[in-house]
Amino acid sequence: MSPFSETILAWYSAYGRDLPWRRTRDPYAIWLSEIILQQTRIAQGQAYWERFMERFPTVEALAQAGEDEVLRLWQGLGYYSRARNLHAAARQIAVLGRFPDTLDGIKALKGVGDYTAAAIGSIAFGLPAAVVDGNVYRVLARHYGIATPVGSTAAKKEFSALAQSLLPPERPGDFNQGMMDFGALQCTPAAPLCPLCPLAGSCAALAAGAVDRLPVKEKGAAVQERRFDYVYVRFRGRTAIRRRGPGDIWTGLYEPLVCDQRLDGVAYDGGRIPRNPLGRFAPTASDQLPKDAMLLKAGVKHQLTHRTLLVDFYLWEPAEAPALPDGYVWIDEAELDRYAKPRLFELLLESLPR
Repeated sequence: MSPFSETILAWYSAYGRDLPWRRTRDPYAIWLSEIILQQTRIAQGQAYWERFMERFPTVEALAQAGEDEVLRLWQGLGYYSRARNLHAAARQIAVLGRFPDTLDGIKALKGVGDYTAAAIGSIAFGLPAAVVDGNVYRVLARHYGIATPVGSTAAKKEFSALAQSLLPPERPGDFNQGMMDFGALQCTPAAPLCPLCPLAGSCAALAAGAVDRLPVKEKGAAVQERRFDYVYVRFRGRTAIRRRGPGDIWTGLYEPLVCDQRLDGVAYDGGRIPRNPLGRFAPTASDQLPKDAMLLKAGVKHQLTHRTLLVDFYLWEPAEAPALPDGYVWIDEAELDRYAKPRLFELLLESLPR
């Protein structure tokens, strides 16, 4: 075992985080934690993990659930494709009759890639597979002075090979979790604890004064801006919602009437809606909003990974029931909590007068 690996294991034994999914070897519990923690901080994700484990204590229970219930329980975490993949994978496992215990078998599950398969395999089954995530990239880039831009194909090969060469086969799960925690707590992106670091004496970046320059990151994708209006229709204790279709964000979640503001007329979900979806209730054919809708929130900014959403939120209380655009249905307002909604819609509802 290399001195680097010995140090990581010793540090993990002393300072590793005490998390509930680390107190078990149950692959279901470990897999669930890994899916939830994709793009989610532990402080937020742990509460979701606990709720899922309480509601679905076994993978069979999750497999038997309806998608709407899974999405409702996931509500607020974002990246809802994770929830749909989680549900689909649970059904794969139920058909298989057991949780797969090989890397290839784990990677065959919906929504599981190399990193997640290595994490589950090493922690639950002791498989000798190294994980490589942002924390691992950062620790290895700094310690070994690697300037290959993270995100490139060359970097994936280089860092994966290095991490695998450092993996102690007798303790792969502890080493992988140690690397994750070391990057999250010790070798942090900003203000790393270099004076207290047990690897300070062998760190190439520290010796060269390059800690703040490593790892090197490729330029990210440009953030797109999208503008639209949401209209909350209220008529005799009912409101109108639709379930979003595939091909865009928030697939399978419910939203109120959406009026896209873009001049090309392409709707927010990738299809097309009429420029005047409420017909005679709007004053002109070029104006999508009902003429007596009340603006509740203007210019609400909601940030997604590669999109900035700018939204105006309206309340419309018509005197007579309007004909709804295709795909929309009336529901009782009291039943709205039963439907899984984007976090943005949840936030907008807080401004709704009762």
